[in-house]
Amino acid sequence: MKVGVIGGSGFIGSHVVDKLADAGHDVTVFDIMSPHRPDVRHTVADILDPGRTTLALAGEYDAIYLLAAVANVNDVYHIPVESVQTNVMAVANVLEAARRTGAKRVILASTAWVYGMTEQSEVDEETPLSVNSVNHVYTASKVAAEMLCHSYSKLYKLDTTILRYGIPYGPRARMGTVLATFVNRAMRGQPIVIQGDGSAWRSFVYVEDLALGNVAALQDAARNQTYNLEGSERTTVRQIADKVKASFPNADIRYVDARAGDLAPKVVSNRKALKELGWKPTVSFDEGADSYIRWAKENLQAQKKPALA
Repeated sequence: MKVGVIGGSGFIGSHVVDKLADAGHDVTVFDIMSPHRPDVRHTVADILDPGRTTLALAGEYDAIYLLAAVANVNDVYHIPVESVQTNVMAVANVLEAARRTGAKRVILASTAWVYGMTEQSEVDEETPLSVNSVNHVYTASKVAAEMLCHSYSKLYKLDTTILRYGIPYGPRARMGTVLATFVNRAMRGQPIVIQGDGSAWRSFVYVEDLALGNVAALQDAARNQTYNLEGSERTTVRQIADKVKASFPNADIRYVDARAGDLAPKVVSNRKALKELGWKPTVSFDEGADSYIRWAKENLQAQKKPALA
């Protein structure tokens, strides 16, 4: 397939590009940064500009992945307007560009944070969401993006697929993710800071598992469908801190107040993705964390070394 990946140079996007290329797809990366590998095409695209977005996406792609977003909830908290421009208006620009250029489908990266809009503790793709219970601009922006996808699908017959990601981790992770942040602080001799008491748990999803879920979403069964791509283990923030401390014994662990608007833990079902796409997470958190820590020691420490004359 001819596939475009908007945000293909980022953390998740770079792994999606790897898996797409491994599967033999013809991949173009749309990003302001160059991709990490030289065997894919690269186009600089400003998705905040509707005209430039349409020009960039010309070419009748079989699928366009929209992974670019302000994804760090702390960043969204501090720059809400800019975040909405990227997470909502840019989505509209991409959908309109896809409609005008003959793209066959747009695959949107959404989030399991949308389940903060329900009181149910166990959720799936059919769980009703209450707009009155939204408690974060990040959640609001991602739900708005999902609604735009549904609207374009119904009004303009543009096929869309929505993927609700769990919290990703693994090699190339950005510093806003919890494992990466903890490891980075430990490597710098700074304390590992836990927001809250450390008992909050999540079902983290290893980034390569997540990337394989994105590739699986190219199947025809995924047209105009929504899927959860969530991890299968409950892991607490304290467990993550202890895992990092085991690799960096001199690191201290400190506690601060919990952040505003954080998502209460939910049990998010992957049954639909397994049944319709054959996807399920396979990498345990312990195994995935070890992989990230090895990568960080090799790559982040290398960045500190002085250049040779």
